[in-house]
Amino acid sequence: MIHLIMRIWTPLLKKEHLLYSCLRSPCFILQILLALSSFRAFPTDIWPQFRGPKASGATENDPRLPSTWSPTENVVWSTEIPGMAWSSPIVWKDKIFLTTVISEEDTEEPTKGLYFGGERKAVGSSHEWRTMCLDFETARILWEKTAHQGLPYQPKHVKNTYASETPTTDGERVYVYLGQIGVFAYDMEGHLQWTHPITPVRMRAHWGTASSPVLWQDKLFLVNDNEEQSYLLALDKATGRVLWKVDREEKSNWSTPFVWHGENRTEIVIPGTGRNRSYDLEGNLLWELTGSSAITVPTPLSAHGLLYLSSGYVADKRRPIFAIKPGAQGDISLTPKQTSHPFIAWVQPQAAPYNPSILVYGDYLYVLLDRGYIACYDAKTGEVIYDIQKLSGSKEFTASPWAYNGMIFCLSEEGKTHVLRAGPVFETLHTNSLEEMCMACPAMAHGSLLIRTEKRLYRLQSR
Repeated sequence: MIHLIMRIWTPLLKKEHLLYSCLRSPCFILQILLALSSFRAFPTDIWPQFRGPKASGATENDPRLPSTWSPTENVVWSTEIPGMAWSSPIVWKDKIFLTTVISEEDTEEPTKGLYFGGERKAVGSSHEWRTMCLDFETARILWEKTAHQGLPYQPKHVKNTYASETPTTDGERVYVYLGQIGVFAYDMEGHLQWTHPITPVRMRAHWGTASSPVLWQDKLFLVNDNEEQSYLLALDKATGRVLWKVDREEKSNWSTPFVWHGENRTEIVIPGTGRNRSYDLEGNLLWELTGSSAITVPTPLSAHGLLYLSSGYVADKRRPIFAIKPGAQGDISLTPKQTSHPFIAWVQPQAAPYNPSILVYGDYLYVLLDRGYIACYDAKTGEVIYDIQKLSGSKEFTASPWAYNGMIFCLSEEGKTHVLRAGPVFETLHTNSLEEMCMACPAMAHGSLLIRTEKRLYRLQSR
């Protein structure tokens, strides 16, 4: 390989040029080859957090990833998961991790769709908060650990669960955040390493919690926006020691924080009702942005050198998507007449979804709306590529869309996945059904798709 590179490039360079000398060095060539061999979007044998390694919901193309499935087609295995939870599965090499909560008594079945009146009082039966580790190849349970057993401390919405936060892992430990209970760190064999208690607090309309934790280097970040005292917390991932805590002015939100790693700095971005805010790794405020809807759920993401923020509560006239440039400082809010400024590339003021996070795949940004519509925008400019199109046969969506192999996947609450061709033209390829309620976002690893339904976990792969 070294000789091939030398044969191609050496004739193009003059001998007196510095690059000529570099290319004559086998050590230099070896470094280039190692860099190229390690360059990929991310490892395909891990899915370590909510929406994947980059929180993007997209993965590399792989012919093993399925485009069609059913409860029997392209199923490597499916296994029943006890209890009830909408946390997503995560993967680290040969292990799958997920959480669940098991009630001593039967619980009320959730109703699909958007509606008022789903608030429920805290039930009087004992619950068990459990973390499970499954073998990726066989679905065999490798270990199960109970974090807490007792009565729920706070009410929740009937569609929510007491374990809606997705765990995260770095391959050394699995970090489980249970919003009413605490944070629990296990090693990969299931031994408890440390705990950090969380004081239960009141959420808006008693809807419960859902924001997942995120890791960056030696820190575990979690946000707890509530009706009493909101905060951003940084824990030492090895010991659980509190590194710092920043109080926030926000009330209840359900967004998962996003670590935006750019060329010049790394920052923690947290959507909020009153203000979206970004902090440095020590908790110092970098910038803030007003203009979101009254409830914030979607998780931010980055692509094309931009940060994308969205909030689209259906009862709000403001449902913006912002594309933010790196390096922002201070208050970067737009005036009523502005659509961009030095730190905001573009805004679509009424385009955002309520529950699903947006998806950027290639040059396009896709918005899946809760009531069964999808729209497409130019990710770099915000230009409308195609306006809202109906996904025929489904009208309730909570899980975020995902992408691979030139396709966009949209999973409805009734368990139907609408498969669309990625690109500037709206085209439905087909629909797959698992015939069971779904609200959790899927995971992708080892050329397989993992979908959690209300009662089961499926591993799907083209066969």
